[in-house]
Amino acid sequence: MHALSCSWHAFIKSIKSKQTNKGGLACIYLRLQKKKNKSECWSPITLVKNRDAFYDVKGGRLAEKEIGLWKYNSFSNSNFHHASHLELQYRLGVSNMEAYRAKQIAMKKVVGDNAEEYAKLRDYVLELQKSNPNTTVKLQVEVECNLSSTTRQFKRIYICLGGLKQGFKAIGKELLGLDRSFMKGPYPGQILTAVGVDPNQGIYPLAYAVVEAETTDSWSWFLEILQDDLDLNRDSNFTFITDRQKGIVPAMTRVFPSAEHRFCIRHIYENMKKQWKGQVYKDQLWKCASATTVPQFKKCMDDLKAINKDAYKWLNEIPYHHCSRAHFTGRAHCDVLINNMCEVFNRQLVNGRDKPIILALEYIRGFMRRIMNVQKTISKCHGPLTPTATILLSKVKEEASQFVVQWNGKHDYQNIGYIISYTLACWKVAYEFKVGPVNGQDLWPQHECLYKLKPPVHHTQVGRPKKKKRKAADESSQPLVKGCRLSRSGKTVTCAKCKKKGHNSRSCKGQEERAT
Repeated sequence: MHALSCSWHAFIKSIKSKQTNKGGLACIYLRLQKKKNKSECWSPITLVKNRDAFYDVKGGRLAEKEIGLWKYNSFSNSNFHHASHLELQYRLGVSNMEAYRAKQIAMKKVVGDNAEEYAKLRDYVLELQKSNPNTTVKLQVEVECNLSSTTRQFKRIYICLGGLKQGFKAIGKELLGLDRSFMKGPYPGQILTAVGVDPNQGIYPLAYAVVEAETTDSWSWFLEILQDDLDLNRDSNFTFITDRQKGIVPAMTRVFPSAEHRFCIRHIYENMKKQWKGQVYKDQLWKCASATTVPQFKKCMDDLKAINKDAYKWLNEIPYHHCSRAHFTGRAHCDVLINNMCEVFNRQLVNGRDKPIILALEYIRGFMRRIMNVQKTISKCHGPLTPTATILLSKVKEEASQFVVQWNGKHDYQNIGYIISYTLACWKVAYEFKVGPVNGQDLWPQHECLYKLKPPVHHTQVGRPKKKKRKAADESSQPLVKGCRLSRSGKTVTCAKCKKKGHNSRSCKGQEERAT
């Protein structure tokens, strides 16, 4: 390692030694020397025994520079970016692989070791329950065949903070959205979330869990604990909205057979547009889903049948009570058709999904600082209803002014909806319950479990790890505009020679036919 700057110089010098190792081979020592200025003598600062150890010394010193760089930027930048910064700032010739190793060492010092975080997970659970009373935490480990083993492998963890549990019950709206998102760290897993709707039509996170995969077993385990937290039973008339993943549908039938299970229309359209693309199919699907009466729904389905019989057959296979507003029971007093509350919540967790397990859980808990922001908004509101409910009621009043009311001699009226859930008083009560802070790791209570928790098995998949979003069927992988020119992706090429489509003039094979 050689530095060109005048601030400091570093060289590597090989020193031969008569000492031998166990194999009888001579040991080679490497000395790292520095010189503050040209007038001073060289002074050794590090003596390492083999060549491989030198890379650890060099990586550690580069990691110190990486930590300083992290204060101003992020570890998420590319290795080339960090190598270029070290070269410009300290005049060091650093390869991309050296920058990668230094970044990993720096991340362990700042963020923590992913494997060691699992050993502290039991202490974190005790501290979380201590600072947040009435909090439910369930930690499950893998079955160990060797009973004499002192370690247990992590499998799942479920968390429902006590303040969020009390606030959700105060809202009184029996509607929950369920969804999942991938963990992006070195160990596999998925985050399962349950998100409700507050009186102002905003998101209200309730519970979250980190599981090994999205399966029927993991969803059943999550729903059974959620069932106990909400004091529900198998015959509860609760309403859930999810996507159509294979794991959650049988789990919902097993745990909540009497509940109303809605499918997100946006996810249905994502599956539909793989075969039938276009705005016509999208608009017609939404007309069918948002129809409020059965005759109106049948008319919309007939219109879809006139457009495309195959699309009609595909949509007709989905049970109507899962995707049609006209066939909903109305028990939830909410006609929501999309699982947007979970999508919004998962979007806030993107930066926390690649962190170690405790930091990832703390990132989710830290998002609950939004309670203070909502309380500031509530303090500025006036009137009996929430701001969103006031706007919706104004639109209904404007439409109702076009009708003429005639009295039939009775004082009866029809009220569709649960008006208490949209009042400003209910909104205040929902956010009166706080999420308590968590002390530093030095102040956590020590668990008395005899088994040490170790991370789950890491299965390295073939190829480069993929962290990018999966593109939809009609979503382009490239931007529509490249510089000042539009992208030609998706267009059919026309040959300038034979005027046929599917190839250009350079790959045209019709020259001989035209010559004859």
